[in-house]
Amino acid sequence: MNAISDLKTPSQNTLEGFVLTTLFHGFPTGAVVVLMMMLMGAHEIIGQPGGAAIFVVVTSLLQGMLLPWLGPRFPKFVKQGYEPLFFDAGLSFSEKIARWRVQPVASLQLVTTVMLMSLLAVGAASVR
Repeated sequence: MNAISDLKTPSQNTLEGFVLTTLFHGFPTGAVVVLMMMLMGAHEIIGQPGGAAIFVVVTSLLQGMLLPWLGPRFPKFVKQGYEPLFFDAGLSFSEKIARWRVQPVASLQLVTTVMLMSLLAVGAASVR
């Protein structure tokens, strides 16, 4: 069977990597920070209407832009946040996600994030 693969442009591949980094690394980090701010009572940023959502979006986008730039330059310091697989031009968008999910480190990261966010959500809901 001959399969003709669509060639991705470098900008399309970079965009895919940015989106995946933002969704799977930036968004959970921003959400955890917002929940921690709620628990600490720091309502200066998140107390405004839409403040929490704006904070999470902005921090996720910044992390999505910075990690792909910092990761290859400083692999020892950014090893948890940068995933080279997200920028592999030979893989489709769904293949990047599928291959990342089965890695033991990614699985541990996802479980840790879910548990931390659950704990923080219960704490934040208890404080109010």
